[in-house]
Amino acid sequence: MSDAPKDVRDLASSRAQRRAAKDYPGADELRDQIAAAGWTVVDEPGGWRLEPGAVEASEPAPTRLRAQDVTSVLEQPASADISIHWVVEGWPDDVRRAIASFRAHAGGRDVHYVVADVTGEEPGSWGEDVEVVSLEDGTGWGAARNAGLKRTRGRIVLVMDGSIEATGEVFGPLEAALADPTVGVCGPFGIVTPDLREFDSTNGPECDAIEGYCMAFRREILTTAGLFDEKFRWYRTADIEYSFRIKDRGLRAVIVPVPVERHEHRMWFETPPAERAKWSKRNFYRFLDRWRDRYDLTVSGQPPAQDQHEHHGHHEPHEHQP
Repeated sequence: MSDAPKDVRDLASSRAQRRAAKDYPGADELRDQIAAAGWTVVDEPGGWRLEPGAVEASEPAPTRLRAQDVTSVLEQPASADISIHWVVEGWPDDVRRAIASFRAHAGGRDVHYVVADVTGEEPGSWGEDVEVVSLEDGTGWGAARNAGLKRTRGRIVLVMDGSIEATGEVFGPLEAALADPTVGVCGPFGIVTPDLREFDSTNGPECDAIEGYCMAFRREILTTAGLFDEKFRWYRTADIEYSFRIKDRGLRAVIVPVPVERHEHRMWFETPPAERAKWSKRNFYRFLDRWRDRYDLTVSGQPPAQDQHEHHGHHEPHEHQP
């Protein structure tokens, strides 16, 4: 890096600041200026470095698609054992850690890794075995999630969050649970509700919803229950809504313990509290608009007693997960 001219180092430093502020178009513009000067900026844990011999500036940048323009393969036969999906709206190293952990415990399975990326990361940085769906800036969480899911080739689908790291054999227990045709969705983290307003963790095995840290279901769910609701531009409560959609097909949600470590959930902790409260409430009321009073889909199967119903209140939904 010391051989790079000062003006190029300054460009690289400004680019890092733009990326930290999530100004990805601005960061891309600075990357192109660095390339035009004959250097390549390489991101690495804790910072960046400059290498001589940049790719020609005239080489076309990877195409970043609109979510609705992503081609679906769901009408084609499954061609892999498992598809694992991540949405990257920031903190790509968390997802790289997750991918590496699942690779280490794949065994002999044909695992299809899918990253729906809205940050403009270099597609090749994820690894040759990862299918990258590069999406345009401003793509909401639900649309990004669905863009990745439309590329599903595995018979089993894992919807993941980058905070989850596999520490052992995850696939086998989930596959075994989903071999039961009455099970629609499963995963290690489940919640229940007494009133469709507050949700609490449970040891199960039966539960009302599987949390989106790790949700597993069969591929056909994507066509029978549909994709995620794209009105969820933030992730909160989308997992509850999708679990209820699956249960509305007459299927069960069950907790399946698997060896994973849950790290800090960046999207929650690095979003300003006022914003996350506003977006969480908006998402929760969208859930209520569709599933209000559907107690038949809950483990309890019946509405709460009137005094309990009044005690909880309906205007401040319980935050069921970070």
